[in-house]
Amino acid sequence: MKTTKGCPICDRPAQADHAPFCSQGCRDRDLLRWLGEGYRLPGRPADPMEMDGLDRGDSRD
Repeated sequence: MKTTKGCPICDRPAQADHAPFCSQGCRDRDLLRWLGEGYRLPGRPADPMEMDGLDRGDSRD
């Protein structure tokens, strides 16, 4: 049974300076995944009208 968790990027042993990662390189890779939208949660597609705050329920046609 493994008592210590490995780096979430490369599975090498985590280092206290960079926890939960093993190195600054793996920390940077994780940040780039977040910034590049590499981590996503499943859900319904975003409605552009809701995102812009334009869906006010009133019709101005």
